[in-house]
Amino acid sequence: MSGARVWLRLLPLAVLVTAVLAGIAMWASSAGISDDLASRSQSALQAAGLTGGQVTFRGRDATLHGFAADKTSQAEDVVRGVEGVRVVAVGAPESTPAAAVPSTPSTPPPSSSSAPPPTSSAPPSPAPDKPTLQKQIDAVLAASPITFEPNTAKLTPQGSQAAKQIAELISVAAVTAHFDITGHVAQGPGSESAALKLSRDRARAVAKLLTADGVPSRRITSKAAGGTQSGTGDGDRRVEITVR
Repeated sequence: MSGARVWLRLLPLAVLVTAVLAGIAMWASSAGISDDLASRSQSALQAAGLTGGQVTFRGRDATLHGFAADKTSQAEDVVRGVEGVRVVAVGAPESTPAAAVPSTPSTPPPSSSSAPPPTSSAPPSPAPDKPTLQKQIDAVLAASPITFEPNTAKLTPQGSQAAKQIAELISVAAVTAHFDITGHVAQGPGSESAALKLSRDRARAVAKLLTADGVPSRRITSKAAGGTQSGTGDGDRRVEITVR
């Protein structure tokens, strides 16, 4: 009877010891599985050229650590393909260090007390006198007459260019200078009144162009010569400009 009582007292202790031994065996087995899976997974990662990170296991469940963001997906596929792996989780990706930004030395603002550099301006050229200006105008008209289309007050392209050159000369003349613009026509079968009208229209066309180029209209007088001073050539479809 006393032997049965002793056995009954030892039974719980035996059960406890058995459970502990079983747990130790399971833990050892689980640790062995984890180590094996970790070793084989790390080898597979290295074979795939995926370095710089590591894989850890808890039982058959893997966790990736330290892989760059652009390599994590590939590493996950490699570990998942290792036999025995059940789950693959991804830890925080390896952060790429920010590139150092070189410091730019600041430029001190200019001192308000510094005086601006002196500027040299040449004195304006004196306006040419009347004889000189008249010679300049005559030279331009001799080289490029202000001509018109036949029987019209429309300037030819060469005539427009010559008028612009005259406007540049007049723009530097003294403010007291005035200019007579006299229109001419070639002799033709038309009446004298028609010739006068056409020559006046030609003078006014040139005066209008000079005014558009900045010559004040009050300094310009338009005159008509008709065909009284012309022959029949193209050179008589012209204007003359006189300084007064």
